[in-house]
This record gives sequence, structure tokens and C-alpha cells, in this order.
Amino acid sequence: MKKQLPFERGEFAARLSAVKKEMAKRGIDVLLLSEPPNQNYLTGYDSLSFYTPQMVIVTLNHDEPIWIARLMERPHAAMGTYLADDNIRTYPDEYVNSHAGLSAYDVMADLVKELGGEKARIGVEMGGYYYSARAHADLVRALPLAEFIDADLLVNWIRIVKSPAELVYMRQAGRVADAMVRRAFDTIEPGVRECDIAAAVYHQQISGTPEFGGGYDSSCLFFGAGERALTPHPQWTDKPLPASTTIYMEAHGVRLRYQVNLARTIVVGKPSAPYQKFTEIAIEALNVGLESVRSGRTCSEIQAAYAQALARHGYEKEARLGYSQGIGYPPASAERTASLRKGDNTVLQSGMCFHMMAALWLEDRSICITQPFVVTNDGHEPLTSTSRTLVVK
Repeated sequence: MKKQLPFERGEFAARLSAVKKEMAKRGIDVLLLSEPPNQNYLTGYDSLSFYTPQMVIVTLNHDEPIWIARLMERPHAAMGTYLADDNIRTYPDEYVNSHAGLSAYDVMADLVKELGGEKARIGVEMGGYYYSARAHADLVRALPLAEFIDADLLVNWIRIVKSPAELVYMRQAGRVADAMVRRAFDTIEPGVRECDIAAAVYHQQISGTPEFGGGYDSSCLFFGAGERALTPHPQWTDKPLPASTTIYMEAHGVRLRYQVNLARTIVVGKPSAPYQKFTEIAIEALNVGLESVRSGRTCSEIQAAYAQALARHGYEKEARLGYSQGIGYPPASAERTASLRKGDNTVLQSGMCFHMMAALWLEDRSICITQPFVVTNDGHEPLTSTSRTLVVK
């Protein structure tokens, strides 16, 4: 089968080298990766197969990672990863949702033993979305002589800094997000059903741009009109838009699993003067936060600049200001690493990507105008070009 890889082999080699270096630093002999973004990062594997047990295994003394999942997924792994055939392993389908007491993790444990890891220090992603209590219990039972180490976020912290090749896809994902938001602006009119607007936005998400297509996102389109615009994660209904309403929407542009989030508030009808002022305050604070971004500053310092700008007008944002993002798989695009919030002393580095979620959700009103960006040595580069303004239809 012909390999279909999003990056050159050297890109994957550099990633693997960085992971092995961190493993050695922590005294980890074998690393079991259950999180789809980390599996993708190290091998290129991309298939919606993670609802069944699958792992990427990294050992210090093995040249390549080893991928293991159910048998039917092998062709995709053969095409979508750079791995040699012997490093693509499978287990029979009888282990999937078995009612006979079979555990796929027994097969994975046997593979660990084959790699010399029977008595090893084994790192696992204890906080991962796809590493269940049952998975851990089965592995501990099957490898009683091994020592299990919590290696959650080991790979996440490495992939927080994007390579130049990754930034190409992040910029393209940003262009898809721009196209999705423009499609929403063009479709929103009084009388149009919310679900029809969502359908148009989803069409744009998959269609992408004339130069390249898009993909599915890590969660879903957030779309709420009227009172539901006061909530951060609303979904559309089949109700037609009234002649006057407020809409909150967050779109997710995706390019080869790299995701960029972008949110806007749209007003149908004429916004009141107090709401216009509220919007201006939110945009001012967002811009102050963005202007404070540069390599060498901490996440906490960025949040403080934004918070001070809000405080001058008597407002406070309780939730974090933003989060790092890159490769996105369900259920979330955030990398679970750095957040733009008070007390997060992560030092910004050139190549880190964030979604500055400068949204204010109050009991009686909300405004959400956000900006995804990549950190540069002397500032930031916006990943989208949609104007940071309130949209009035």
C-alpha cells in the first residue's frame, strides 16, 4: 500500500527523539500512548477507531513506535503511518466488546513482554480521555512485575511547540475557520432556521477553501440564539431566527487534524447602545491581551494584562482566557497543557498556538469575540483574519 503521510519522515523522527529524551529523563522504559492526538503526532495514524482499545508503544531501545489496534484497522495504519509492517500489530475482533472476559489489553501486555518490558518502568496516560480504569487494571494484572508510572501529558508538552511544518496546517485550519464564520454571516437572516445555518457552516467546514479541504472537528459547532447565547457550549435548534436576537457561534476549522477555533457574536436587528458599549469593552480587553503576547512572557502575565483592561470598566472574567491547541480529536481540541490564566507560569515560546477565548458570559448578556494565534519572538501572528468586531445583520 502506498504511504499517505502529512509530513516528511524527518518530522516524525524529530518528534520521536524528543519523546525518548523525555522518557529517559523520567526513567521510563516503555511508554503506552492511548490518546489519539499523541498517536497521530508520533505515527501519522488518523482514523476514528479510538472507541476500541488501541495503543502506540514507544520503547527506548526500539527504532520505531509500535501501533496496535483491532485487525480491521491494519490497512489504514499501513497507509497512514510510516511504520514498518512488523511495527503494525493487531488483535482479533473477538476482543472488541467481549462478553467472554477477553481483554485487548492482555494482547498489548504480551507485546510489551515481547519488547522486553515485563519488568520495565511503564509510562501510561492516567489522565487521558481514552485510558479507562478497566484498561489500567487489566494492564497491571497482566504485567505484575512492571512498575507503572503516570506519564500523562508527557507528549502533550512536547507537541505544544509547533514545528514550521505544523504551522502550515494551523494557518490553513485558520483559513477554514474564517470561511466557516463568513458562511454563517452570509446565511444568518430573520426567519432562517438555526439548523439550516448550522448545516451551511458544516458544509463549509468539510469543503474548506478552494485550495484545500477541511475535516471533522473535535467536538461540534457551538451555536446559540437568544437566551442560549448566554451559555458557552450551546447547540442549534430547528427554530427560525426572530427579527431581533443575539447569536453566539464558535466554529472549528480543521486541516489534517490540526484545529483552530474561532468564535463570534452576531446581532440580528439593532443592538442597544449599552450593548454596543459592552462590546467595545470586550474588544478593547482582547486587543490588550493580544498586544501583551510575546515569547518569554508567561501565560499568567497575558491573562493579567487582559484582566486589568477589563477591570478598568468594572468587569471580571472568571474562566481562563485561553488554551493551547493543535491536533484535535474528540472530545476536545485543547492540549490540556498551558492555559492563559492567573497562576499559570508556563513561559511562552515561539511556535505555541493558543485560542484567546475572550468571552464574557453574564446572567443577562454575553459577548464572544475571540482570536487564535501563534506566539512569535516579538509578538503574535493571528491564525485567522476575521475582523474582531461585533457583526450586525
